[in-house]
Amino acid sequence: MVARACLAPHVIRKLCALGHEVTILHTGAHEVDLPSQTHHIHSALARLPVAGIPREAIDVALEVVLFMVPVGEEDARTVMAAFTCVARRVVAISSMDVYRAYGIIHGIEPGPPEPVPINEDAPLRTRLYPYRESPPRTGDDPERFLDDYEKILAESVIMGDPSLPGTMLRLPMVYGPEDPGHRLLKYVKRMDDGRPTILLDQIGARWRGSRGFVENVAHAITLAVIRDEAAARIYNVGDEQTLSEAEWIGAIGRAAKWNGEITVVPTGRIPLAGNMEQQWVTSTARIRRELGYSDLVPLYEAAARAVE
Repeated sequence: MVARACLAPHVIRKLCALGHEVTILHTGAHEVDLPSQTHHIHSALARLPVAGIPREAIDVALEVVLFMVPVGEEDARTVMAAFTCVARRVVAISSMDVYRAYGIIHGIEPGPPEPVPINEDAPLRTRLYPYRESPPRTGDDPERFLDDYEKILAESVIMGDPSLPGTMLRLPMVYGPEDPGHRLLKYVKRMDDGRPTILLDQIGARWRGSRGFVENVAHAITLAVIRDEAAARIYNVGDEQTLSEAEWIGAIGRAAKWNGEITVVPTGRIPLAGNMEQQWVTSTARIRRELGYSDLVPLYEAAARAVE
């Protein structure tokens, strides 16, 4: 396993609880509380993007490699080359930003909005490298890897080698404890400040985007690791219920015991983050049907725990 800070600890704990032996490859810069039987391999090669796999990791008796942080084509090739003839399968984490709908939201794809819910066979973006900057980020920038970030290319590599079957999990907006993006912060901060009103544009208020509570997403990843029928499959992951932005803020407010109100104003008064006419809701029917996935934590309980 190559670790990802928000999700990896939850996945590791679940796998250990099921009796599996887990070895994690990471830089060692940050340690979290993990089961004592977890074996750690520390290497600078585990920085993003993964530049190589140390011999110590290849020599482990592996069944499944869980690649939590594929950045793009090159590090995907590095991992696949290292573990061919070593492991039986690779499970890798992708994102629902591969879909054309994401490009429409951010104005990098032409045409009308894509229909939702978006299933795994929906059109992908045609424009690559959505986070690349010009000029490129400097070498000492901690976000330098984003210039090379492209999950579409990583997916193509990982799903294209029949000698080492791959599984891709396209994740939604993940929220909850240890979320590095602090997705709830912009609303919780206003609520903590005692603001009586949160204003929303009428288009933004009804916008829906798939989210996933960290423990639910970790459960989906765990199933993909332990179930061999996940081989050569791509799965959307996300909570079953998708709230509008107004409903989502309402759930956060209830958890935060906020007594204010949400006010919807006419379009044009508040800047929008993109084309909010494009909904970003994915279908998770495939993983629920094929792997028996279901949400472990109901949505409103998840919101409450994330706020806490």
